[in-house]
Amino acid sequence: MQFPFSGEASRRELLRAGSLALASVGLADVLRRQAEANPVKPQRQKSVIMVHLLGGPSHIDMYDMKPSAPDEYRGEFLPVASTVPGLEMCELMPQQAQIADKLAIVRGIRFCGAHDTYQLLSGYRERPVTTGTVGKKPRPAFGCVVSQLFGERSRSIPPYVSLGDLRLLRGYEEIETPAYLGPAHAPFRVDGPGHENLTLNGVTPQRFRDRQSMMSSLDLARRHVDSAYDNVAATDQFRAQALEILASTKTRDAFDISQEPQAVRDSYGGYDEFLQARRLVEAGVPVVTLPARFPVRVPGAPDPGGWDTHAYNFKLLKEKLPRYDHAIAALIKDLSQRGLLDDTAIVVWGEFGRRPKIGNVTPDGRSHWPAAGFALLAGGGLKTGQVIGETDRLGEAATGNPYVPSNILATLYHVLGISLNQTLPDHAGRPQFLLDEREPLHQLL
Repeated sequence: MQFPFSGEASRRELLRAGSLALASVGLADVLRRQAEANPVKPQRQKSVIMVHLLGGPSHIDMYDMKPSAPDEYRGEFLPVASTVPGLEMCELMPQQAQIADKLAIVRGIRFCGAHDTYQLLSGYRERPVTTGTVGKKPRPAFGCVVSQLFGERSRSIPPYVSLGDLRLLRGYEEIETPAYLGPAHAPFRVDGPGHENLTLNGVTPQRFRDRQSMMSSLDLARRHVDSAYDNVAATDQFRAQALEILASTKTRDAFDISQEPQAVRDSYGGYDEFLQARRLVEAGVPVVTLPARFPVRVPGAPDPGGWDTHAYNFKLLKEKLPRYDHAIAALIKDLSQRGLLDDTAIVVWGEFGRRPKIGNVTPDGRSHWPAAGFALLAGGGLKTGQVIGETDRLGEAATGNPYVPSNILATLYHVLGISLNQTLPDHAGRPQFLLDEREPLHQLL
């Protein structure tokens, strides 16, 4: 058999090429599984960045301040006026106040109360207790659904990237689960083997093309032997896509923030994961999730590893909020300056708010408060520069019917052009809606 290489192929080269061929076949199988459902593509190519403030950020100290409430509620910080009349926020977030026209604040969101971002990713308010399903969570995360529906949107970029662990503690169950959609739609993680698997491991592009040619020759011989021509065209399609991902530098370049001008990197203030998120959506990734803990060191106040400020709430927020303010403002400004903001929806939220009445583990701490929290939205063509929802005079509960996380997710599905009336089959083949509560925030659309 003659192989279309420039020169004679050694036994070692043949073995190496065969190993690469097998790896690409495995990737092709994953891609084939992604395309089993008919992809639904949006009218416009849009993306979502989900920023999670793990632990439960204090709504009453950030975006839902109550300066007229009694001392034991209102806290130490003062509200500051923004560029949007009537939209006030904490004095420690002046950069966001200056771009308030690009923000929408949703107040009075009711959360399930579990210290679990599952509700923010799936839209389901109760921790599932169903047993016997594949995976411990019976509902897929938002990004996994998008991966299923947009799996063929790009042949050389992953549809769902996770920039960090969204669990508050390592002992918690996996949150970003594909559930019944299958492992092909799990997120591409930067802290796992996925990134390394997309490299050529020292193989030059020319040698890689040679190996592709050898694979074609081997396939041709195999087909003549077994005469199994069913699904050949489909096999070639997925193998070609697998090889394209292996050969392309698009994904690796998107992760490489060193390619950014120093001035751009400096503008993010060292919060490189936010810059990385921008580079990923710019490269075409539909969904990027990002945990934002902003660890700080305060004498006498050990950082809880996030926003779970049962103790020393004000000492910690005094250090965290300026950092958070800078990172969020930098991301929004950068996307806006590049003309990407209208095509990139951003949501920032946590598992719940904090108890309005002060006092918990320490006299200045705040406990969990699922009855009222917030979400910050920007971009994506949404109608920003407004506040949606309202809480009572103490910030303890929504006035009127409260919003829930599924309202936010329904809005994001709408941004991506995904119909909320469609269903996906579960493990038993039963059709499941993407959300049980499918009402978006019409004020933003």
